[in-house]
Amino acid sequence: MTETLDPRAPIRQRHETRLRLLTVANVTDITPLMRRVRLTGDMENFVSPGHADHIKAFFFPEGVAPKLPPVGPNGAEFAPGERPEMRDYTPRFWNVAEGWIDLDFVLHGDGPAASWAAAAAPGKTLVIGGPRGSIVVPMAYDWYLLVGDETALPAIGRRIEELPEGARVLAIVEVDNPAEEQRFETRAELTLTYLHRSGAPAGTTTLLHDAVAAARFPQGDAYAYIAGESQMSKAVRAHLTEQRGFNPEWVKAAGYWLLGVADAHEPH
Repeated sequence: MTETLDPRAPIRQRHETRLRLLTVANVTDITPLMRRVRLTGDMENFVSPGHADHIKAFFFPEGVAPKLPPVGPNGAEFAPGERPEMRDYTPRFWNVAEGWIDLDFVLHGDGPAASWAAAAAPGKTLVIGGPRGSIVVPMAYDWYLLVGDETALPAIGRRIEELPEGARVLAIVEVDNPAEEQRFETRAELTLTYLHRSGAPAGTTTLLHDAVAAARFPQGDAYAYIAGESQMSKAVRAHLTEQRGFNPEWVKAAGYWLLGVADAHEPH
C-alpha cells in the first residue's frame, strides 16, 4: 500500500551551518523604531527558503572585537570572557552574488542587540551564523493567517511578499503607533490590519488575541503563523485550534520573546 503524502504538509530542510563575519554597509530607519542594517561580505552558499528562517547574530562583550571563532563538535568555541550574547533574526532581503544581507532590528530596550543596532554605522562588523534549517510552507492552502507584534514583521513581510497571485492572506499585526506600520508589495489578495498599543508596553495587551477572536475568517483550509511575545503566541494558537477548528499541524506559534525575561526565545 502506497502512503499518500499530504501536499500541504510543511517541509523541513537542513542546511550546512556556517559562520560569517560581515561589515555594515548602510543603515536605514524604515520606521522610528525599526532599523534596517545592510551587511556585506562573504555570502557564498547562503540559503533561506523559509519565511520564518532565522540567523544567529553574535554580540560580543565591550572591548572584544567580533571575529569568527573556531567551530568544534559542539558548535562555535569562544575563549573565556569572549563568549558573545546571541539573538535570532529573520533574513529580510539578501543577494548572494552581490554579497549582502538586510536584517531588521526593533530599537527598544538596552539589550545587546538593540544597543548594537542603535550604534550601527558603516564599517562596524557583526558575526552571523545559519540558518541551520528551514520550514517551507507549501502554496497549497485556501488562505493564510499571519499574526504577530513588530518583532514578527520581518517574517510576516517575507511571507506576504512571497505569496503568489490569487493567494488569500489575512495579517493582523500589533505595533506601538501608526508611525510603526509597514506596507508590503505583494501579488496576493492581502487584508492587513494594524493594532496600536498607543504607549502601552509591548506584551502587556490582549490586542492580538482579541482581534483574532473577533475576526471573520475565509472559508477553506488555512495555515496560521503566529509570532512575537511567547504568551501571546500560545494563547492565539490555543484559540485557533480549540475554538476555531484549525488543524494543529497547520498552526505554527513562535515565541520570539517573553515579557519580563531577557533572552527568552523558543525555537521557530
